[in-house]
Amino acid sequence: MPNDLMSIALPPSGLPLTPRIAVIGGGITGLAAAHRILELLPAAKLSLFEATKRLGGVLETVERDGFLIEHSADNFLAVPAVRDLCDRLELMDELLPTDAARRRAFVVRSGKLIPIPQGFYLMSPRRAWPILASPLLSVSGKLRLLAEPLVPPRPVAVTDESIASFARRRLGREVFKRLVQPLVAGIYTADPEKLSMAATMPQFLDYERTHGSLLRATLRSNRSNPDTADEAAVASGARYGLLVAPRLGMNQLVSALVSRLPADCIHVEAAVKGIRRCNDGWLLDVGTQGNEAFDAVVLALPAYAAGDLIMNLDPALGSELQGIEYAGCAIVSLAYRRDQIGHALNGFGFIVPQTEGRQIIAASFASLKFAGRAPADDVLIRVFVGGALQPDLLDRSDAELKQIASTELAELLQTSGEPLFADVARWPRSMPQYHVGHLDRVARIEQLASRHATLALAGNAYRGVGIPQCIASGNAAAEMIASALRD
Repeated sequence: MPNDLMSIALPPSGLPLTPRIAVIGGGITGLAAAHRILELLPAAKLSLFEATKRLGGVLETVERDGFLIEHSADNFLAVPAVRDLCDRLELMDELLPTDAARRRAFVVRSGKLIPIPQGFYLMSPRRAWPILASPLLSVSGKLRLLAEPLVPPRPVAVTDESIASFARRRLGREVFKRLVQPLVAGIYTADPEKLSMAATMPQFLDYERTHGSLLRATLRSNRSNPDTADEAAVASGARYGLLVAPRLGMNQLVSALVSRLPADCIHVEAAVKGIRRCNDGWLLDVGTQGNEAFDAVVLALPAYAAGDLIMNLDPALGSELQGIEYAGCAIVSLAYRRDQIGHALNGFGFIVPQTEGRQIIAASFASLKFAGRAPADDVLIRVFVGGALQPDLLDRSDAELKQIASTELAELLQTSGEPLFADVARWPRSMPQYHVGHLDRVARIEQLASRHATLALAGNAYRGVGIPQCIASGNAAAEMIASALRD
């Protein structure tokens, strides 16, 4: 345990000897917050409330016929927040890298899978020749991309704009339609016409502001960071070299966190119905469990659920939270024998531009990214359906979603015959949409929430949707609570 976590030998005068702290929400954010609270305040009496039957939120690993199926995220970036947590959980040796031989992705064009040019990541082309040689873009589209350094920066007074606006302005309409839009949809299940650059891809705004051009910034970055540039130049579509996954699936991370919490602090099927002030602390209405008093509370919930819970307590804060929109998606996992698939599968998956008019967002060759996800000679493919651009597809039955996914794969991957099985996971209203102005809203939320010193908000609704950001948010909420209780 790091030295700074051992520094609390005796509680400060302002800290109760046994502070009662509630964490509402048992997803990865709430679990990270609970774990960090007990690191910082080992004497605390912690209670974690989860409304459903299981912990982990959207993270769920299912085993079937020798396949390891993820119902939502199947990997995360090995950035410091995650590596630090995995190190403390003794999971570092359990993290698998992606298969180095397949670190590229495809994009659909006219019904064919075309490799995303090597070195193209979101809006950052790190190599010119793969772009020029790619059949994805027309001659005019390539020339427009190469002219990006000639595009003047946006006015300093403009603090935010949509991803669509930024990409069209800097890279051209063709690059936006054929590359940027499907890449963004694959990450955020969002409408790039509404999605905020400042909230989702601030690094590219910084490139424009400091270098005047994305291409110019990339060239300078390549020269100053040759090792990073080499890895980025080979991969396409995502930073696959930084992606890792627990050997036994995402449930392994969830289980490791749960194992560090006292068993008697975990309450599943325990929906918190209300929260109100009680002296210097909080009184929670936990349904059939009655009312319970706490010195501090962490709300690790979707923004709309947190807003509902505290609307009577703080209508202004509740309204701001409910103003964050959400989208949903379904993930259809299909198992095939390798000899049923005509495509070489020499990558990690593909993305589908909206202009292709198809009913899927993307597909991931899950068993080719990480070892141990399928039996030998079999393949597991995850197909993503719905999102902000096709929300009506979530109204389809499981049978219809399976048919959509298998039909699309038959056309794009030349699959033959029926899959060995198909598994459907639905996540309605699960992905917060960081629309233009999102950071301003978050600033207002944080200002309003600061009036409640021992009430902390955490989750993917605020400053990042990925697992690392959820963990960092849970940690920050725990540290804020610990600091407030010491004051």
